[in-house]
Amino acid sequence: MKSNDAVNTSISTIKYKLTAMSFLQFFVWGAWLTTIGTYCTVGKGWTFGQFGAIFSTLALSSILMPSIIGIIADKWMRAERLYGLLHICYGSILLLIPNLTFVQENVPFFSNMPEYDVLYWVIFAGMICYMPTISLSNSVSYRILNMFNGNVVKDFPSIRVWGTVGFIAAMWTTNLTGSKDNSMQFVIAGVSAILLGLYAFTLPACSPEGKSAEKKSLVSMLGLDAFRLFGSYKMALFFVFSMLLGAALQLSNMYGDAFLSGFPAGSVVEKYSTIIYSISQFSETAFILTIPFFLKKFGMKNVMLFALFAWVLRYGFFAFGMVPMGSVFIVLSCIVYGMAFDFFLISGSMYIETTTDSRLRSSAQGLFIMMTNGFGAYFGTMISSWVIDRYFTFSDGTINWHFTWITFAGYCLVVAVLFAVLFKHEHRPEEINSPTH
Repeated sequence: MKSNDAVNTSISTIKYKLTAMSFLQFFVWGAWLTTIGTYCTVGKGWTFGQFGAIFSTLALSSILMPSIIGIIADKWMRAERLYGLLHICYGSILLLIPNLTFVQENVPFFSNMPEYDVLYWVIFAGMICYMPTISLSNSVSYRILNMFNGNVVKDFPSIRVWGTVGFIAAMWTTNLTGSKDNSMQFVIAGVSAILLGLYAFTLPACSPEGKSAEKKSLVSMLGLDAFRLFGSYKMALFFVFSMLLGAALQLSNMYGDAFLSGFPAGSVVEKYSTIIYSISQFSETAFILTIPFFLKKFGMKNVMLFALFAWVLRYGFFAFGMVPMGSVFIVLSCIVYGMAFDFFLISGSMYIETTTDSRLRSSAQGLFIMMTNGFGAYFGTMISSWVIDRYFTFSDGTINWHFTWITFAGYCLVVAVLFAVLFKHEHRPEEINSPTH
């Protein structure tokens, strides 16, 4: 039976409200995600090792928090209210960043810490609040669409794509306001996040299922039962490669804008680095639409393999970005990013959906994200920042970006070749039409 809200509200109005939520969900992240490296290494002059530790908080939060927040939303608190509170907390924490000196002087815990350590803990606290909202925003959208008799499979993609638009809009805002190397990027994100948090309280109620929900063990609710899939050689191999890809995936977000900001002062690339970099997100949006064709034509393994080789091109093109006419290679790198990002993550998700027991499917999807955005991202962040500091940083503090990107491309090439040789999966066109919801 529909609620009173559902009687008085059309599905078109609901989709507009969810679209606004999706736009802001990624706007409040995109305002600083690709430019925090510029802020830390250019604006503050810190080493890549120091920046890498700060960036690793995204991965640690992805491992620790989403499942716990999911349990709270399922059992004890209305999901849209929890979502709103998390964003208000996230935004409030980001607003501390322009005032790190004040935090050092007035909070005893931080009194003897260097500034980059203070930023580490502030970003970590912010990520503990933000990272769970990515999956929570999906859950809220699904539940509200179902509540108003919407079609999740048909309606959600057109809502979610506005998240990518929001990310692009945030990148442009940060660049055009001159905020990419200073703390104003966090003010943009923080104020927007607080507004999103308040907006969330206007969404229809997503009440917890409570006692009516299917009873599950704590291990099951945390998604840990999916670890039994490691007992299968094929699935274990898939998750290992997911982790290796996750290590490569974060390198773009970490170093891309800092690399482009290192171009000669006043050049188009240096001045509009974040806008140029946003071509990657436009490409991501376009390549999503091609996935059904590629999956049906080439199969899941080959599509995932295309993604791995696309990462080789992504970093290989960057390696030649500073040669004469190198801006062409930078644009090509941004274009190929869409295939690199989308093809493995989406086809990998479908691979899990069509090859795992339905009782483990949700947990397996969570494990896939944990391996890519959690463990893989953490190891990739820490190791890559150490490698740059140890082998590619000159005595004057400048970076040998050519050999940095060549090294990253070489890593992706090794992963791609190993995947092609070791991972076996027969293409069956009918699996593409299997239900994925």
